[in-house]
Amino acid sequence: MSNSPPAPHRPLTGDERRRGLLFLRLAVGLAGFAMALQMGLNANFMADEIGVSGFQLGLLEAVRESCGIVALGIVALLAGLSEPVVGAFMLVLFAVGLGAYTFVPSYGWVIAMSLVWSQGLHVWMPLPHSMGMGLAEEGRTGHRLGQIQAAGAAGFGAGLAFALAMTLWGAPMRPLYLVAGGMGILAGLACLGIPRAIKTPGPRLVFRRRYRLYYMLSFLEGWRKQIFICFAGFLLVREYNTPLWVMLVLWGIVQLIGCVSSPRVGRLIDRVGERRVLVFYFACLTLFFTGYAVIRIRAVLYVLFVIDSAFFVFAMALNTYVNKLAPPGERTPTLSMGVAMNHAAAVTMPLVGGILWTTVGYEWAFVAGVVAAFASIAVAWRLPSS
Repeated sequence: MSNSPPAPHRPLTGDERRRGLLFLRLAVGLAGFAMALQMGLNANFMADEIGVSGFQLGLLEAVRESCGIVALGIVALLAGLSEPVVGAFMLVLFAVGLGAYTFVPSYGWVIAMSLVWSQGLHVWMPLPHSMGMGLAEEGRTGHRLGQIQAAGAAGFGAGLAFALAMTLWGAPMRPLYLVAGGMGILAGLACLGIPRAIKTPGPRLVFRRRYRLYYMLSFLEGWRKQIFICFAGFLLVREYNTPLWVMLVLWGIVQLIGCVSSPRVGRLIDRVGERRVLVFYFACLTLFFTGYAVIRIRAVLYVLFVIDSAFFVFAMALNTYVNKLAPPGERTPTLSMGVAMNHAAAVTMPLVGGILWTTVGYEWAFVAGVVAAFASIAVAWRLPSS
């Protein structure tokens, strides 16, 4: 397939592309600021404010990640609409649900509000990549996606710095979620500056045999990603009593690395291809998850958490693979199908991990991540060499 960007209803001028990329990076950065507060506060909020167990946390993640599957149907219903407008609406939905964490009184209300913000987030997730492909110049897709991902890392880092300053100042956690909601609304407004000619023509749903390797990798990536998201930070807080300010510093280091490395990784993918990058990525992940299971030194686990988190940038190769594989009209539906496959695993693995944590020990939750990483290496080897 051609490496050309998705075709909007009319060709975009160079000025429109530059302006669109600017507003897209702004939207992604503001959304990253909001997500920084959610991810940075989440482990301490759930353990200290809500008092959840390992099983309850796994159940919450499973319910929340089910929105990734529902998002596939929503994207199908919205096919043909302007992607910037859809993105703006979904970011506002994300903002409302996340801001409501300020007022949740119990675990049940956390689940309810999680469904609201998670649904908006999961419909939004494939749109930056799709819009970025639509705005990228010929042959520079990986580089442009790297710039967009770097903007998200910069916003995430700024959000963490804000949360850390507020925490050291003595501010309570809950009002910070209102700030997250406000940033989500601003991100939605920024989407309206992207050219609305970027739409999703073609089929509403795409499920094709020739995309099977992408589907398999998306499923396995969801499996291992959810083990990390659900349990790595929770391990540091619950088992090693890591305070909030330390978690925020760790996340800040991760985003600083991501901000610097994302464009470089994007150019690396353009140069050497997806197969080499993904095999390297998944091979490293097997070592990381083994480390969580066997290492008992807190400082070493902190370093492992930072490196593991920073490696998420290599998963960008899955999106550039779709850009080469799918024709323009099928890229957004294909990315959305990948999100659904990702979350088919993300719904089940937190439950499995929570049960393993409760019954046989937290180590076995990370062993499940090792299995997913090994399987991913086998699938990544089957990708085309260039």
